[in-house]
Amino acid sequence: MFVRTESFKQFLKLYPVVSTLIAIHILIFLMMHIPIFPHNWILELLAGVNLYIQQGEYWRLITPIFVHVAFAHLLFNSFSLVLFGPALEKALGKFMFIIVYVASGIGANIATLYIHPPYYTHIGASGAIFGLFGVYLAVLVFKKDAMPLQGRQVILPIAIISVVMTFFQSGVNITGHIFGLISGFLIGRILLHFRSIRF
Repeated sequence: MFVRTESFKQFLKLYPVVSTLIAIHILIFLMMHIPIFPHNWILELLAGVNLYIQQGEYWRLITPIFVHVAFAHLLFNSFSLVLFGPALEKALGKFMFIIVYVASGIGANIATLYIHPPYYTHIGASGAIFGLFGVYLAVLVFKKDAMPLQGRQVILPIAIISVVMTFFQSGVNITGHIFGLISGFLIGRILLHFRSIRF
């Protein structure tokens, strides 16, 4: 379930949404690091800055999900998407997967807006990715049989470790991680009420 055996071409064909999200991550990262583009301009336009959101720049509740400055940050989040995104994209369908991913990221960013001070700035897909963990956890809690045993044995410890590690890493938006997870869990609960999800 979380082991990738597809070729690159097969992965692109089977999981177009996950592939597109990663491509957007990489494209924005490259734009920020290629000299022909003004690095600071892109970051200033897309980063989640609480003060600017309060002043009406509401796109900043979405755009930070796709922005990474450090290569390690980009690599970790994109790798997490490769591992944990495909099963959900297949189970939910392309459109619903996009809704879950973006809504979880927005939930994380709204919490960040209200909990952190006005000049707090945040970027990264972590809140949205934690939202995917939240959906998996909702399935575990409310419809355990919908997920194979192997998947259950993997996702629960991974989610727990990820939450614990959040509190031991410097420069991490703890609020974004936790509320991304909560948002995904709530969304997953609602989805399970209205439709069948099976992996």
